[in-house]
Amino acid sequence: QVQLVESGGGLVQAGGSLRLSCTASGRFFSDMSWFRQAPGKEREFVAAINWSGGAIYYSDSVKGRFTISRDNIKNTLFLQMNSLKSEDTAVYYCAGGEAGVTTFPNDYDGWGQGTQVTVSS
Repeated sequence: QVQLVESGGGLVQAGGSLRLSCTASGRFFSDMSWFRQAPGKEREFVAAINWSGGAIYYSDSVKGRFTISRDNIKNTLFLQMNSLKSEDTAVYYCAGGEAGVTTFPNDYDGWGQGTQVTVSS
């Protein structure tokens, strides 16, 4: 059974940092990504990385503040989030697929259950 399990979310003050983790089991995904969804909004692409880490892409809203990385030995994806803002408040989802480093949710066929990140101003 394929599972993606996120952890590391929580409540943090604006300007603070959090590190999200996503551990996959049952399958290795060549391409992995983070998406987020705020209440009343559509799911939004955050960052993506290919298997080697040689291809990384960020949304403009997080570029320079967030860093995506992965540990293939542990089959784990990370998202280091610095200089957090209130607009970063959302449920964060990790996703895995084989379609390349894309920003489209439909290109990913494995999803975690999400972890809540709340940034207080």
